[in-house]
Amino acid sequence: MNLLFVHQNFPGQFRHLAPALAARGDKVVALTMNDAAALPGVATIRTRLDYANATDGHPWSRDFDAKVIRAHATLKSARGLAAQGFVPDAIVAHPGWGESLFLKQLWPQAKLGIYCEYFYSGDNPETGFDPEFPVGDVLENACRLQIRSTTARLHFDLADAAIAPTRWQADSFPQPFRNRISVVHEGVDTDLLAPGGEVSLQVGPETSLRRGDEVITFVNRNLEPYRGYHVFMRALPELLARRPRAHVLIVGGADIGYGPAPPPGESWRSLFYAEVAGRIDRSRVHFLGRIAYRDFRALLQLSSVHVYLTYPFVLSWSLIEAMSVGCAIVASDTGPVTEVVTDGETGRLFPFFDGAALVARVCELLEAPAERQRLGTAARALAVARFDRRTICLPQQVAWVDALASGPAQSWPAPPE
Repeated sequence: MNLLFVHQNFPGQFRHLAPALAARGDKVVALTMNDAAALPGVATIRTRLDYANATDGHPWSRDFDAKVIRAHATLKSARGLAAQGFVPDAIVAHPGWGESLFLKQLWPQAKLGIYCEYFYSGDNPETGFDPEFPVGDVLENACRLQIRSTTARLHFDLADAAIAPTRWQADSFPQPFRNRISVVHEGVDTDLLAPGGEVSLQVGPETSLRRGDEVITFVNRNLEPYRGYHVFMRALPELLARRPRAHVLIVGGADIGYGPAPPPGESWRSLFYAEVAGRIDRSRVHFLGRIAYRDFRALLQLSSVHVYLTYPFVLSWSLIEAMSVGCAIVASDTGPVTEVVTDGETGRLFPFFDGAALVARVCELLEAPAERQRLGTAARALAVARFDRRTICLPQQVAWVDALASGPAQSWPAPPE
């Protein structure tokens, strides 16, 4: 079978799926906008843009213009593949940046499956969720998001199937398209991400932590309000005062990931740290930046309590990874967190903005090692049962691709009269 993957930052969510399909004998080609790491059996082609993004015109239309530019450039790369005789049976794409928009014009018989990460609209629960960062004009914001979702909506008529990692993320998409989405997570390596024995981690020139030390962990790709960084930092003065032996390990970059940008010349990381720096023992708060995966694994293995917050938004892989390691989880009571963390069963939940509740939940667990063990064991059991990559998620993804390639083209119901 001939398979084409399309992702701006390939491999992205297809890191394990694409080489698994190549390993069984499929011809797998990937189109991407960036330099991608080589994957076994996958031929990766970098697409070059012919046009710069627009800097004039209406601000709302520039996002759509950028996606058309990417779609056109990807079409040119695809035509080069077609000239060499490559005809995909199925195309698997992340449509978020527009690259897959024109591919069925070139290969109308190919089945198109799209990765549904999140659908942006003015009705989404994260819109206006945080009063500290208001959207401004609510009507104009809804109109802007309507334009932003145009490319996603265009894909609804093109896609033969779709896949999303969580039910909550799938449900962000409108009907009737939502019914076409299969919920299959990418999964984690639960054999690798398992509770550790004698593990240690150097977190400073004179500080090495080992299992048994009181360690509170907080992990995100970028430290920003969408992931509750401000709530977590504001809870630290009370948390550190109540736990004088605790060390806090914070993993994440200072880039802009989601939501509004910080003031010019600032980062959310530095801004919220400065807000509390004078009221905490800074020798016990360790910013580790972005770390190697082996160190990330060790960090989770020595964690006493792992804290995770998010707006009602896309779920971070790091939460599932922490559960796989058997961490005692304290998390915000927001979707899609509640799909995997049940209060009192696989972790403890608290209202997103309630810093006092965050402190209380963490301190309760730090004082109750048997309860931490119980919750961590249950969290790992859930991760193994639902999110193990090798035995659960990857076979489901492969089956989804096979069904996509072999199934009939989708027909859409007529609109209501």
